[in-house]
This record gives sequence, structure tokens and C-alpha cells, in this order.
Amino acid sequence: MFALSLSSLSYAPMPMRAPSTVSRASVSMESIDDLKQLAKDLNPVIGYWNPLQIGEPAQFSEANGILPFSDSEFIAWFRHAEIKHGRVAMAAFVGFIVQSNFYFPWDIANGVSHADIFAAGGPGAQWDALSTTAKFQIFTFIFILELIGESSYAMEKCGKTHYMRGGQPGYFPSLKAEGVLPHPVPLDFVDPFGFQKKLTPEQKSKKLLAEINNGRLAMLGIMGLCSASKGLIVPGLDSLGLAPYAGEYMAPFEGNF
Repeated sequence: MFALSLSSLSYAPMPMRAPSTVSRASVSMESIDDLKQLAKDLNPVIGYWNPLQIGEPAQFSEANGILPFSDSEFIAWFRHAEIKHGRVAMAAFVGFIVQSNFYFPWDIANGVSHADIFAAGGPGAQWDALSTTAKFQIFTFIFILELIGESSYAMEKCGKTHYMRGGQPGYFPSLKAEGVLPHPVPLDFVDPFGFQKKLTPEQKSKKLLAEINNGRLAMLGIMGLCSASKGLIVPGLDSLGLAPYAGEYMAPFEGNF
């Protein structure tokens, strides 16, 4: 259920605009032409399809006074949001399947075991069965990750810049970098075993494209699993025998609050 709860908070608000001493003209950021090329690389059959004209010149940017962001900054925010949501959805999809079939054999606390939570039903019912304290612990952990992921200070400690200041969309600071956390940690949250460090730039670029495509599919997948568990017809998923859920996925504190 951790993965599912993570998905409900992944839609973070647009970060507050902070003063910057770096002029936009001196920062290299993605443009609408880069988006069009990325779309072709991701799916050459569909190509570029942007009905809301996100990032299109003078549609949402400061050029017409709608938002205090340049087109490039707006593109960077949406690019980062999509990558983040895709990662959360992939974790949620796998988590939904695992929690529908398995549980840890030990107790959680105060005589409550994972078997007791599992017996409540599917992932949605398992979340409702958790205590309010357990739910707040999970959300607190997510909140801390959000703070680190949006921190320009943490990115500078890793030799990077914020994605809306010319940095890389999707980048998450290293938890092992000096000054990021007050206490040293043995592993990073992203790539804890350092497998990505051995990849060439070409391999990283290819895997990033795969990650975006997999994330898009996972976003459809996790919503499909949730819908199927509510009794809706979802081809390929409604025949899996998922445990029905009578609660509300979009009201995470409704049950046992």
C-alpha cells in the first residue's frame, strides 16, 4: 500500500519561484523543438501530440502574463512531473500486484501482524486497515522525499541545478552527498547499488526513454487496477480476480481515521 499512497501525493504543486542570479539567456533548457524530437524518439508512430499546447510559445508563459514562468521553465516542470509520476505509477503497479498476493510473515506492532492487514482484502482495504499513526508515518516519509527532491541546496551539493534552472528533469539528489542529510546513510534512494554509474551516456539516454514509456503505461495500469477492483470493466484486468474494494481510493484517510 506504500506504493499506492505514494501515488496520491506525487502530484506536487508547482514549486515557488525563487530569486535567481543566473540569467535565463545563459541557461540551456529544453525547448518545444526538443519536445517534438523527444516525442518521435519515444514513439515514432504517434510522434508529437500536444492538444493542450503545453510549452508552446506564448500559450502559458510570462509572455502573455498567465504564469511567471518562461516556456522552458514550464516545459521543465511538466517533464519532471511526468517522469516522477511514471516512477510512482510503476512502483504502485508492482505494489498492487504484490500486496494482492503476498504479505510479510512478522508482526507490525502491538500484536498486529501483516497477515491481519492482508486479511482485510485488497491493497485499498489494506490501506484502510492501517492505523492513523501508520498512515501519517508513510506520508511523512513521502513529504521528506519531496522536500529533498525539490531542494536546490541538495542538488547543488550533488553538483547539479534545479530542473527549472537548467538542471535535468527527473533527477533526484544523492542522499549520500555531504550536507544533504544531517546523518550519513549507506544507500541512495535512487540507484542504491550504483548500477547506473556503469552505463555509458548512450545507454542512459536509451534507458531514460524506456523509463518514460514504461511510466506512461504504468499510469494507465495502476488506474486500471484500481478501476477493476471497483467493479468497472477494464479489458485485460477485470478478469484477474482482483479483490473488490468498497472504499474510496481518492479519500486516503476515510477508512480508520
